[in-house]
Amino acid sequence: MTASCLASLAPTLPTSVTVTGFTAPHPSPTAIESRSDGILSAATCLRALLPLLPHHDAFLIACFSAHPLIDALREETEKPVIGIMEAALYASRMLGGRMGIVATGQRSVVMHKDAVRGYGLGPFFVGAEGTGLGVLELEGRERGEVEGAMGRAAERLVERGADCVCLGCAGMAGIKEACEEVVRARGAVVVEGVGVGVQFLVGLVREGLRAGKSGVYRSGAEGRAARGQDWV
Repeated sequence: MTASCLASLAPTLPTSVTVTGFTAPHPSPTAIESRSDGILSAATCLRALLPLLPHHDAFLIACFSAHPLIDALREETEKPVIGIMEAALYASRMLGGRMGIVATGQRSVVMHKDAVRGYGLGPFFVGAEGTGLGVLELEGRERGEVEGAMGRAAERLVERGADCVCLGCAGMAGIKEACEEVVRARGAVVVEGVGVGVQFLVGLVREGLRAGKSGVYRSGAEGRAARGQDWV
């Protein structure tokens, strides 16, 4: 899935920008489909990423959720950190009046609704429509089956009033065209958070913007040091 995300970026990536892929190491869950999956993956990834922070300018968390790694990294670095869910939602809010999410399973539908409310975008959200597919099935099933399920979910969202349709999993990044074909005639647009997230990060870096450290994103490392903790 990491390789598919990287391939999807190639057509629009500025020549001055390099994106390095990172796949959650063992013992991270093989997919993020629950809150416990998110917590377990965040802990493992945080420990693996800390030595890499000085070597990159920005970080994209390619899990379509309010993933705990996003806030954790913002505590550990001043460099910009964005999750693909917030990237897609913010872009949709700028492009349309109402948004919806093509989700994987039913649990994701519920979790996405909660996350959208948490981001303060509930009034602009028509809902999420599931494909009935698990995260790993997006690559494991036949391409036509996956495209059909995504297209039908996107169509239902447009019927509910969405003029922006967000793809609710990084594994959908390379299948954006299937949804676009379905909703284009209705005037709706499809927003894919991996590509949009990278472009947002490029802009933040070029503007010299950093995470504010006077409030909730104060340094986690400094807090650990103050209480005598020399491990993560």
